[in-house]
Amino acid sequence: MQRPTYGQPPPNSPPLHHPVPQHVSTVPQLRSPPPPVPQQQSGYGNPYQQQAGPGAAAPSHAFGAYGGFMNDQTAQMGFQVGQTALKHGQEYVEQNFNRYINVSALKHYFDVSNSYVVNKLFLVLFPWRHKPWSRKQTIGPNGQEGWFLPPREDLNSPDMYIPVMAFVTYILLSTLLAGLRGAFQPELLGYTASAAFAIVFLEILGLKLGSYLLSISNDSQLLDLVAYSGYKFVGIIVTLVLSEIINRGQGTGGWAGWTIFGYTFLANAFFLLRSLKYVLLPENSTDNSRGAMHTVARSQKNRRTQFLFLYSYIVQFEMERDGLALWRKEAAAAAVAAGATAAAMYIDAKTGIGADITALKGFKRGGKIWEEAVKQKKTSLYYLWEESALRRGNDECIWSREGCYTWTQAYDRVHQYAQWFLSQGVRPKDLVGVYLQNSPDFMLIWIALWSIGAAPALINYNLAGEALQHCLKISGATILLVDSDEALQARINESKSVIEGDLNMRCVNLEDAKSVVVTLPAQRPGNELRENVLGSDPMCLLYTSGTTGLPKGCQFNTDRMHMVCSQCKAGTSRTVDSDRWYDCMPFYHGTGGCAALNVLCNGITLCVGKKFSTSQFWVEVRESRSTWITYVGETARYLLAAPPSPLDLQNEVRGMNGNGLRPDVWIKFRDRFGITEIVEFFNSTEGIFALVNYCRGDYLATSVGHHGILRRRLLQDTFVPVRGDTGTGDLLRDPKTGFAIREPYDVGGEMLVAVPSEKAFQGYHNNPDATQKKFIRDVFKKGDLWYRSGDALRRTDDGRWFFLDRLGDTFRWKGENVSTGEVSEVIGRFPGVVEANVYGVQLPNHDGRAGCAAIYIDPAVRGSFDFASLLQHTRTRLPKYAVPIFLRIVENMTPIHNNKQNKVPLREEGVDPSKVYKGDEIVWVKGSDKTYQPFTEIHWESLNSGRSRL
Repeated sequence: MQRPTYGQPPPNSPPLHHPVPQHVSTVPQLRSPPPPVPQQQSGYGNPYQQQAGPGAAAPSHAFGAYGGFMNDQTAQMGFQVGQTALKHGQEYVEQNFNRYINVSALKHYFDVSNSYVVNKLFLVLFPWRHKPWSRKQTIGPNGQEGWFLPPREDLNSPDMYIPVMAFVTYILLSTLLAGLRGAFQPELLGYTASAAFAIVFLEILGLKLGSYLLSISNDSQLLDLVAYSGYKFVGIIVTLVLSEIINRGQGTGGWAGWTIFGYTFLANAFFLLRSLKYVLLPENSTDNSRGAMHTVARSQKNRRTQFLFLYSYIVQFEMERDGLALWRKEAAAAAVAAGATAAAMYIDAKTGIGADITALKGFKRGGKIWEEAVKQKKTSLYYLWEESALRRGNDECIWSREGCYTWTQAYDRVHQYAQWFLSQGVRPKDLVGVYLQNSPDFMLIWIALWSIGAAPALINYNLAGEALQHCLKISGATILLVDSDEALQARINESKSVIEGDLNMRCVNLEDAKSVVVTLPAQRPGNELRENVLGSDPMCLLYTSGTTGLPKGCQFNTDRMHMVCSQCKAGTSRTVDSDRWYDCMPFYHGTGGCAALNVLCNGITLCVGKKFSTSQFWVEVRESRSTWITYVGETARYLLAAPPSPLDLQNEVRGMNGNGLRPDVWIKFRDRFGITEIVEFFNSTEGIFALVNYCRGDYLATSVGHHGILRRRLLQDTFVPVRGDTGTGDLLRDPKTGFAIREPYDVGGEMLVAVPSEKAFQGYHNNPDATQKKFIRDVFKKGDLWYRSGDALRRTDDGRWFFLDRLGDTFRWKGENVSTGEVSEVIGRFPGVVEANVYGVQLPNHDGRAGCAAIYIDPAVRGSFDFASLLQHTRTRLPKYAVPIFLRIVENMTPIHNNKQNKVPLREEGVDPSKVYKGDEIVWVKGSDKTYQPFTEIHWESLNSGRSRL
């Protein structure tokens, strides 16, 4: 006798009686198992203890281990209330969740055993001689039929375990076979699962529709139909595996594949035909126990027979064939999906809508963060740093070879430096001179000055003499912190009498200051020292490079830096807390110093490099486990010039951030060192015109920024290229209107920025004359005001910005403008050329400037360098007037202090052999000659006398 699985009706429940129908009835429904019958309990019964019968005493040992606690009336009341709440909660879940899925019934379909699974798989594949096909039921006390038995007790019962496992196995097997053929794509799993699910869904939808049209009761059928529709995957799996074995990995084609498919299809069709017969084609019967007779009209039975045959043979054939063919199409479909994804990404990159929205939202969010800081009187950048320090605690804050700091240690040291500055008379709004090399103390001193409402004046430690004195004078500082390095001390000592006498500035050795700082209490400076910090106050004083004269001081405003440092909160940061950022660019420079501060204000570990060194750069990156690096100018070129090493890809660097990455080294550097993301920005010390390019891949490579269609529309009358005179640097104006000549964006020109007033540019520190030269009026209409960037750029139709030249670098030859940037890029791509610095030189008896390129050739190929091929390379890629007439083969690369090229001394020396450094060699090409030839004093005299003309 088979035991019932689910609760039976109570013994005193009367049998059900149904009237004999007087018309054709619908077929009896499949009886899925009911939800468990809850036990009847008193609303306040104790769930933990048996209630004693009338007159009986409770067992004396009940809850003896807990003393009298469980017998306490208050405790029992609590248990009763809790039980009632739990009961109502269960009822609510059952009423709402079971509305969609009968969980109890679903468990019934997974009630299987190992022997059932083996026997059921055998039945699905070999159903021919199986008998009987009827399902087993429980029998009630009065002989009435109960519920169908679960799968473990009835082989004919549908289950969910085999269909689900077969479904998943089919997906994994299909992708495995695609992988063995080298056609696997990440999208393949999703595509296969979606397609297989669609097959099952359409099949069930068809069955339900057919059942409805044929008046077959559809109550409780869904799970049965889902189960039966999933058995087909067993046959498909067998076909795939056997076909692969027999055809030796050549797929399911050929006679073997079709023979196996034919057998598994017929087996599955026969299995479904017999299994679903009792659902769709019930026989006329009289159920004496129920007192009911179930009949189906002959015409209706014929239609159901046709439907069953159609489903079992025709529909199943198509479904199984589609499932079998699906895996063949997966690789192609995955490629299509990948292509569609790539196309969508390409379109987004072309239009830039996604980047535009992100940038605009980030800008808006950053503005709100600043407004909130103003309301709370927390405009000082110290608060952003403090928030990160308190959040990160004992994690590493600063790494360096000199020593490391946790965030807590750095927080304390900042406050010790703050107390020292206060003891030295530094007050809010003051500037303190800083003449230091990169170190952890550089950053801690900077933040300490913020903490008391002051700021540093960042002096280039390579400066000496007049330039150094000039920078210190315009800062107005009264204290100068000096690095203990001997070379730096020597430069200061040369000008010490002027610094301490004329400038009334006290020089303090950093090591002497530190010996006192470490003894001071780490007391946090009061908020009142910072509450009057304005957005227009400097967070530091930077200096221009000074390549064309003495450096100019330019303050970096607090509100501007606050917007930069708020990027994490604004949702535009590219970093996470676990990142580590290596920065060996000079901290006195805007890129190196501001990048380091941004990192610290956003809770990222800063890895400090004392100075840039080609040989030590990657060593320190690996030692510090850095994931981001900062670069400036020709940094990437110098690293590429080093011999290739097996360790080139042995780093954890994910991205690099900086400016000045030249187009001819961009992709070479990225690929050699395995960099995933390059964030190239275009900006200047003045900070009025800025661009950024978040570059992954080749599309945005070599550009300095990108504006999508939204920003192009918004900024079309804010950033405008204009035509200028390359000789004088003045704007060219239309003789009829007197206004400037606007250039098309794809042609480019000097960029002008529309500003509402002169307050938009904070100006050069203590230099109003230089400040006024940056503004120009009456450009496109009377009274308008524009800022001159001094940089020439162009923008493509799809929004990519490319740098052309600095104002003054572009030169004119043969009546045409020559872009030094364009020529430098072309020459730099020639094999063996490590660096090309292009400029114009004046020649006797010639108008304009002739093109000259100072090139540094890889020492390994210098002896065999092919100048003729270089000339052919440039002639096929540049206009005739832009091909350099002269080449200066330099003995060493000579960047300025911030790794940028310096054209000024090269331009001043020209090609006069008497002025050129003796270690360098000058070559030239005349007319249609095929290669460059040495340029000597005889040739110079020939030009000087007018005997030779170019």
